[in-house]
Amino acid sequence: MTLRELEYLLALARYRHFGRAAEACHISQPTLSTQIKKLELELGTALVERSTSGVILTSVGEATVESARRILAEVQSIRDTALQARDPESGTVRLGIFPTLGPYFLPSVMLRFAERFPALRLSLVEEQSSHLISHLRDGDIDVALLALPLQDDQLIASFLFEEPFLLAVPPVHPLAERSSIALDEIRDQELLLLEDGHCLRDQALDICEMSGAVEQSAFRAASLETLRHIVGAGLGVTLLPKLATHRRTAGPDTVRLIPFENPVPNRRIALVWRQSSARAPLFGAMADLFRNVAAELLAEATPDPTVTDHPARADTEARRKAG
Repeated sequence: MTLRELEYLLALARYRHFGRAAEACHISQPTLSTQIKKLELELGTALVERSTSGVILTSVGEATVESARRILAEVQSIRDTALQARDPESGTVRLGIFPTLGPYFLPSVMLRFAERFPALRLSLVEEQSSHLISHLRDGDIDVALLALPLQDDQLIASFLFEEPFLLAVPPVHPLAERSSIALDEIRDQELLLLEDGHCLRDQALDICEMSGAVEQSAFRAASLETLRHIVGAGLGVTLLPKLATHRRTAGPDTVRLIPFENPVPNRRIALVWRQSSARAPLFGAMADLFRNVAAELLAEATPDPTVTDHPARADTEARRKAG
């Protein structure tokens, strides 16, 4: 039995499909199948049930997967301890981040990260939060930026920042001229939301429950940029996290952004790693850097909600000035 075989088994348990698991492991499907059969022969029992619809773990397979997780986590801990002893701020850190934060936060982080940790290589993994948590547990990534709360005793979360939500409406919406809005004033609105799997969708649904707003169920977007364009086209309203509205990352304004009055709905972001990790001091230093960058970004002014680069308004304004 080898560590590689255990890694293959974990991949198969995660994807429940030989093709996708083989792709994730960067090997061919026949190679993965051969290695799993070799492991089964050594143990003298079946670990998976193979069918045309996918893979089902046997009871022994489930128990073996749990043991494999613990073994691989311990092996990673040994490696981390050795690296921490040699040079705590060198090597590679595999950082996970979810899609509704990554494009808006990482560009401001990367240069500062290289300055603060010149000997450290950052390997980025962008996936939905549920997948990142699984990757953390399995040792596929070292640390992740995630939204709180987390319900996992195996993980440690270092709180970084609270990110407010803004109401995004089309330029011609009845609320477009408002400079601020109370949460209960959106009770009659139908909000455009992201598709299932995004943690931002769950956060927005919580806000809907608090405010009395409802989801516009006829459409679900795959990304924040899709939501932004749909709202800009006048087809609905939505909630956007503040960092996604920053002029450095958001591009020209095609929506009107309205801040909420207190209590302001927000999401809480943390840096998360395994409790068993020997690199906790490094991750704490990374958390300090991320916390400082976020504070600077959030302190910068939100785009003026009364100004928009909507083509029709821009053209009208240009004619007025020319006249």
